Amino acid sequence: MSNPAPYATTLHIKDHCLCLQAQRAARALSRRFDEAFRPLGITSGQFSLLNGLNRAEPPTIGAVASLLVMDRSTVTANLKPLERMGAVTVTVDDKDRRGRRAALTDAGRALLAAATPVWTAEHGAIEARLAGGGDTLRSGLGAVTQTAFPARS
Repeated sequence: MSNPAPYATTLHIKDHCLCLQAQRAARALSRRFDEAFRPLGITSGQFSLLNGLNRAEPPTIGAVASLLVMDRSTVTANLKPLERMGAVTVTVDDKDRRGRRAALTDAGRALLAAATPVWTAEHGAIEARLAGGGDTLRSGLGAVTQTAFPARS
């Protein structure tokens, strides 16, 4: 049986681990936005999906997955509740019959239109408490995302 790391190491990791801090912040933000979107019957993740589908042409599942840094099967699973509520349709891709495209329905566009002011208010309240109005945090998170998931050539 090996000796566990000293408790001081645990405390150091708790205070310095970027992954842990990002996970904690993501969970806290998700809970806050989930609560704000609750009257509309959606979650923060569903809002992100609706936003990712708000395009002139219905995107492929792969394009949405890339935008949200998720795998395609997770995107597909997360679209199902939005399909059931009539906010989204998923169809076979005319250009590649193996693929699927997702699109907002009129109900989905209306839901996104109702949710956007909620997001704006919550986001503004959070940014008001951040140094630099959130620009420093956004920049740092963007750099982490690019480091962890560099663009493919």
